[in-house]
This record gives sequence, structure tokens and C-alpha cells, in this order.
Amino acid sequence: MAQQQQQQQLSTGAGTDKKKKEKKKRRRRRSPLLALHLALHLALSSAVLSAMAFTLSEIMAARRQQQSQSHTQRGRAAVEVDEYSTNPTQAFTFYNINQGRFQPPHVHMVDPMPHDTPKPPGYTRFVCISDTHSRTDSIQMPYGDVFIHAGDFTELGLPSEVKKFNDWLGTLPYDIKIVIAGNHELTFDQEFMADLIKQDFYYFPSASKLKPENYENVQSLLTNCIYLQDSEVTVRGFRIYGSPWQPWYYGWGFNLPRGQALLDKWNQIPENTDILVTHCPPLGFLDWVPKKMQRVGCMELLNTVQRRVQPKLHVFGHIHEGYGMMTDGTTTFVNASACTVNFLPMNPPIVFDLPNPRTT
Repeated sequence: MAQQQQQQQLSTGAGTDKKKKEKKKRRRRRSPLLALHLALHLALSSAVLSAMAFTLSEIMAARRQQQSQSHTQRGRAAVEVDEYSTNPTQAFTFYNINQGRFQPPHVHMVDPMPHDTPKPPGYTRFVCISDTHSRTDSIQMPYGDVFIHAGDFTELGLPSEVKKFNDWLGTLPYDIKIVIAGNHELTFDQEFMADLIKQDFYYFPSASKLKPENYENVQSLLTNCIYLQDSEVTVRGFRIYGSPWQPWYYGWGFNLPRGQALLDKWNQIPENTDILVTHCPPLGFLDWVPKKMQRVGCMELLNTVQRRVQPKLHVFGHIHEGYGMMTDGTTTFVNASACTVNFLPMNPPIVFDLPNPRTT
């Protein structure tokens, strides 16, 4: 019995050894296949990782480009009527408190440049003025290249006033002279005049003397300048756009309701405008009327300037109390009103230098 058990153990051990040897042989036979499989696996993994890295790189680059485009689009966003459009003082307060939209350091006053400052080489000097109201005799005009008048060059736009202004323009030495109308140029607003002369009561007594033939071609009296009315001109490589409209103001010319009506006019301004000339100011920039304790600038004009057009220079007038310069870091705002609130021509023209555009 013991002998049988011993033989069985020996037989079992021999069988086990035999199985181990066969297993080793199979392992040795599979090892080249395993090595090849492992090599292929590593190669594929490396390729996948490289592809993943390349794809990730592309994704990150695309994301950065999208963010950049998104930032640009935010800077050039379409403008809609603002919810505070009809109350500019409330709009200013809301956006200043909640967004700091009119606060330093990006928004601040700018000291006008002295008239005797030498012009740097490769620059164009713009001489800006507005609201002269037929009081140009005592105004000392500085040296410059391009003259810009932002409207209200007369009292009522009578042909005699326009002729006098045109004669004065003829005495100025500037290479280019650009003029827009303001609310006082009644005769330049054709629809306004057509309605006015039909009325029995004239808010402006002098207008009662006007007949259609006196005002239909009044713009043609301006022979010594380029007159802009919702139009543009390119001078010395600068694209300049001019528009006379303003929020409704005591029944004067070129009045429109705040909101969509004015926005429709501002939507005509091309995005690549370098210099914008309007008669009215944008909200929050040189538009404060101390006597009324009110802001009177246009909200839609502000949004058009800051969000869509972003010109280098925005010249305007209308608010005599707002004479001066400001910047928001992108656009320099110039209220060039020559007359004070008492209609005395005491504010000198504002000069501004811009580097000449590169020509390709």
C-alpha cells in the first residue's frame, strides 16, 4: 500500500514537471509574439497620444482664437436701444455706479494742446471748433492742416448768415475745411422748414420771411468747405463722417426722439471711421448742463461710438457748458463749442494731432 502511494506521488510529480516544461516552451514560443504585440501597442499608444496632443493643441488654439474674436465682437457689437435711453441723467448714474463706465483711470479729462506746440513729423493737425453762431470776427485761429466745424455756425441758418460764414471760411488757410450743420441751421433741415413755413405761428419769427426758394439750395452757398450730412469724406487717409442730428431740443432743427429714431441715424456711421463729427455729444462726455443739473448726451450715440465704431477722434459741440476734452482710452472726445452759455465766443479752437495713416 505504501509502495503504491509512493509510485503515485512519483507519477504525479513527473506529470507536474512535464506540464511545467511544456508551459515554459509555450511561453518561450509566445514571447516573440508578446514582444511584437507590446511594440505595436506602444507604437499605437504613442501615435494616439501624439494625435491627442495635436488635437488638444488645435482645440486650445481654436479656443484662444474664438475668445479673441469674441472680444473683438464685443468691441464691435451691434447696438440696440438702451432701456434708459429717454432719461440720460438716470442712464449716466446707473452705468457709472454699476459698471464704472465713466470713471478713471480709463475715462478722464484731457488738457487741450497749446496752439504753439510744434507738430511732429508724419502727423496731421486738426483744428476743431463748433457753435460760433455768426460770431467769428474775434476768434483767433491757430495753425493746422484740417479744419472741422461741428455745427451751429449761424443763428437761424438764414442765407445771409450762411454767406457770411462762407466768406469767413474763405479767409482761413487750412488745406481742408469740413463743416456739418447744427440745430441752429434751420434752413439745412428741409423737412423741418417745409413744416415750419406752413404754420400760422412761427416759433422763430425770422423764419416767416423765408420762402422755399430761399432755403432749398442753401447748402450750395457753402463753396469754401466740404459739407457733410450723414455722409463721409476721406482726407489725408483719414475717414471722416459727419451727422447733424440730436435728441429733441425745444423745436429746433435736426431734432429726433431719443431711442430708435436716433439710432437709425447712428447706424449709418461706418465702422472704420477715424474721425466722427456730430453736433450733439454722447452721454457722459462733456454733456453736463449745470443750470438744469442734467446730462443731455445721447445714449445710443455713446454705445455706437464705444461698442461699434470706436473712432480715434469724436468732435461735437451743442452744449456750450461742456467745452473741453476727454478720453475713454480708445476715443478722444472734443467739445469744441466756441461760445459760452451766454453766447460769447470766448473758448479757443481745440487742436489735435493724429499720426498719418500708413499707405500700402
